[in-house]
Amino acid sequence: MSRLLPVFGAAWLLSMTIGCAATPANSPLRGTGDLGIVIERASGSVQVVDTTRRTRLASIAGLGDLSHASAVYSRDGRYAYVFGRDGGLSKVDLLAGRIAHRIVQGGNSIGGAISQDGRLVVAQNYEPGGIKAFDADTLELLADIPSTYGTEGKRSKVVGLADLPGNRFAYALFDAGEIWVVDLADPRKPGITRFKDIGLQPYDGLVTPDGRYYLAGLFGEDGVAMIDLWRPELGTRRILDGYGRGEEKLPVYKMPHLRGWAVAGRNAYLPAIGRHEVLVVDTDTWQEVRRIAVKGQPVFVMARPDGRQVWVNFAFPDNSWVQVIDTLSGSISTSLEPGKAVLHLEFTPRGENVWISSRDDHRVAIYDTASFALLGQLPADSPSGIFFAARAARIGF
Repeated sequence: MSRLLPVFGAAWLLSMTIGCAATPANSPLRGTGDLGIVIERASGSVQVVDTTRRTRLASIAGLGDLSHASAVYSRDGRYAYVFGRDGGLSKVDLLAGRIAHRIVQGGNSIGGAISQDGRLVVAQNYEPGGIKAFDADTLELLADIPSTYGTEGKRSKVVGLADLPGNRFAYALFDAGEIWVVDLADPRKPGITRFKDIGLQPYDGLVTPDGRYYLAGLFGEDGVAMIDLWRPELGTRRILDGYGRGEEKLPVYKMPHLRGWAVAGRNAYLPAIGRHEVLVVDTDTWQEVRRIAVKGQPVFVMARPDGRQVWVNFAFPDNSWVQVIDTLSGSISTSLEPGKAVLHLEFTPRGENVWISSRDDHRVAIYDTASFALLGQLPADSPSGIFFAARAARIGF
């Protein structure tokens, strides 16, 4: 028996080495906390990146139309679920550097979310209109909830999908002017709460980092609709009502985005529609406390994880610029020009670096957030969204 132990040990070690040989890092074991993906929209591929070493580990093709792609992560950070514009839902294995599973679940999809317990992946669809919930392991369809409204039973585009505590999800119906909160504790028997007449054309939404408030930005009028998810019986509340009253709205070249990354400390920093401003709202009172003039129409307004800074990028024609707001002074501390057509930015888990995609320069630029020094650049094919695995542990990301 004792002579078999070395043989067994060698065989076990060999099997472990073979089983992990396909990992992008060419190492038998590694964690996923510093990994992420960069969307390459032109080629329908993603890069798997290491944020510690600032390197590319793998390139994965075959993800379909990624012209408006987003991603969420499994609880362990190993799998990225990528939602493509063509309705594709791809489960990407970061460690193996390959697609683990892929389905086409809709005609026009613009994003998704993952449940609090990690069992469900939910896609939001423009076409056919509604949400679909899938088993996170197998991508088996578990629930199909059409976004029907009105007496004629029309379907609305779904926007602003966000995960909530308790395996619930909130989202807005762009055409109907409604917010729905869906309980998927039992996905075969979903419970739906509808909030109607919230305002014209909700375009995106966010849930605060504590999971209490859901906000839907309004495109058709100046204002934001809000629900206290701890007290839903109070219905919707309008905040920032008429913030652009009396002033001419500029043409909107790119729709801004809202997510929990907009909250820094007790304030939320929100993009103003058709204005060169960031609106600052006190999340205790939900009153506007400040407006910050910025270079262009803000698209992403994202707080550094510690809340000390807020980084802003812009729509055309100012989309080569990024500005940084100092949250202590409430003023612009620096302006950077990372490249042509900046589409997205993402902070490393603790915020010491920020990665910025420049679509038309085909590169990702990496900056030190304290000194604003350029630390490095990675080539990428028309990069857009950047999504790091640390999102797995955050509500509403």
